[in-house]
Amino acid sequence: MQHYIGVDLHKSSFHACAVDEHGARAWEDRFPRSEQGIEAFLERCPQLAAVAVEASGPTWSFADRVVQSVERLVVVDPARTKLKAGYAAKTDRLDARRLADALRRESVVGIYYPPPALRDLRELCRYRVSLARMRAAVKQRVHALLLRQGVTFPPVTDLFGRRGRIWLSALNLPGWAGESLGGSLCIFDRLTEELARVEAAVRAHALKDPIVTQLRRLPGIGLVLGSVIRAEVGVIERFPDGAHLASYAGLVPRVESSGRRVRYGALTKRGSAWLRWALTEAATHGFRRQDGVGRWARRLAVQKGMLKARPAVARALCTDIWRVWPRAV
Repeated sequence: MQHYIGVDLHKSSFHACAVDEHGARAWEDRFPRSEQGIEAFLERCPQLAAVAVEASGPTWSFADRVVQSVERLVVVDPARTKLKAGYAAKTDRLDARRLADALRRESVVGIYYPPPALRDLRELCRYRVSLARMRAAVKQRVHALLLRQGVTFPPVTDLFGRRGRIWLSALNLPGWAGESLGGSLCIFDRLTEELARVEAAVRAHALKDPIVTQLRRLPGIGLVLGSVIRAEVGVIERFPDGAHLASYAGLVPRVESSGRRVRYGALTKRGSAWLRWALTEAATHGFRRQDGVGRWARRLAVQKGMLKARPAVARALCTDIWRVWPRAV
């Protein structure tokens, strides 16, 4: 008999509920999220079992362990799968029951299950972006510190260039301001070293990836941004066109339509924030393009301003990415 199992997953444990094809509960239990707990869970799962688990932090390690032992595994998008209708309470037990019943009725919305190699590339690219952001934050902290100490006109243009670092090393700030400056510079140097190491790994991978090679044909996309886009998209075949790719990146406006009234709001910003960042960064170069897209982008920047034009250019870039991305043979 087919069983449908809902799993409410948490950091240290998970609650599972199994229902049969008629919706009757077969069993439910709580397990520790350890190797022994997952083994005990799999022992309770029949051979014909479909499992649904919501996407969250510990989902992928759990899914990798379970996927080969069940007939079907669905990683559920919690934002697009509504499970609380008709219930006044929310508990782990009820969440697992709702997931199981929604899976039985085929009313769950699953998300893409990236393979381990692609998830590893995502970790690499996201780590590189995080390091760059942390280093930029240290720079801003040093500039703010100098401003608080009354140093408003440094004699160099770039504080973190060669001449700027010599000047900062000779600067004598009183009390903990000096300690803060010295510590910030040490952190900056360590972040710079780590960023160079990680960026070298990103570039080495990008040079061997045929998809990144194709993406680099587009204006504004280099080795780093191409790697981020390649990692976050994964498989282009899951998007029927560039508009769906833009929606996944959260670069489409909210739409409220009722009768003849249609209202467009702000960007949804749903989906991959990392992909949205990479596309927006690449869109900066779109204003220098000499084709129709570039001329449209420059007109839009004059009419609407750069803050509104850049997401629009990033949205148009999704169509170019969808077009040049190599398809699986």
